[in-house]
Amino acid sequence: MKSICIYLCNLWLVLLLAALSALAQKPPGPSSPLYGARTAETGSPSTGLPAALRDVRIEQKLDQQLPLDLVFRDENGQAVKLGQYFGQKPVVLAFVYYDCPMLCTQVLNGMVTSFRVLPFQLGKEYEVVTVSFDPRETSALATRKKKVYVDYLPEKMRPEAASGWHFLTGDQENIAKLTDAAGFRYNWDDATKQFAHASGIMVTTPQGKLSRYFYGVEYAARDLRLGLIESSANKIGSPVDQLLLYCYHYDPASGTYGAPVMKIMRIAGVITVLAIVAMLFTLKRRKPIGGVA
Repeated sequence: MKSICIYLCNLWLVLLLAALSALAQKPPGPSSPLYGARTAETGSPSTGLPAALRDVRIEQKLDQQLPLDLVFRDENGQAVKLGQYFGQKPVVLAFVYYDCPMLCTQVLNGMVTSFRVLPFQLGKEYEVVTVSFDPRETSALATRKKKVYVDYLPEKMRPEAASGWHFLTGDQENIAKLTDAAGFRYNWDDATKQFAHASGIMVTTPQGKLSRYFYGVEYAARDLRLGLIESSANKIGSPVDQLLLYCYHYDPASGTYGAPVMKIMRIAGVITVLAIVAMLFTLKRRKPIGGVA
């Protein structure tokens, strides 16, 4: 009984800390229309951007089915249907172009940093599909890019990652259909001879439906972990993950998981009552010193 009391107290402290963290945290969220910010009155994209950035954004299309019959080329130059990477596991989807001088590299760096610490094995419990939206890029370039990022993973992760992280290239038609379905909007900028694009990744269900969007160039391992669990319909993860999912909920507006403070406090309240009852029960059963009743 004493161990139960200690466990309940520890759990209460964890929940209390989570609630305090949620209270202290500023509400996250993309402040730029690059991430699909829309005006409440018209529902149209925010204005005031340079010409090169007009219509450049990530527009959430939650539950949208990706067109899995599209054909691309993998890093080995083989023609592949997008659907062959779906069907069994949740998929992390990212749009980059491999010759990007800055932002795409940061996106890939953010992805691999999260993959390194996730409790799930890339290639075993989830797949990753990286698609170049530059139709001029070749499979040879995709091969070099894949090697860089697979080699950045811990050595024990590399064999599974090599078969589970796919770097695709394609023609303009297939690229346009896929990026449109995912809500990824980008433009070519003649002035800089580069693509103007937003940064972020998506998580899909095994069936290829868009489930979660994560913005920016850094992806919290906790958020990606919970997104993969929910996208897999809870087929991966542990009982601890289920408790986390009860405490944290995905916010589409910010693309993050947050903790509803009141729910945490209610749980903490119940645990407090249980701890008090357990303590009283323990004290009642304890024999008085010297055996005197």
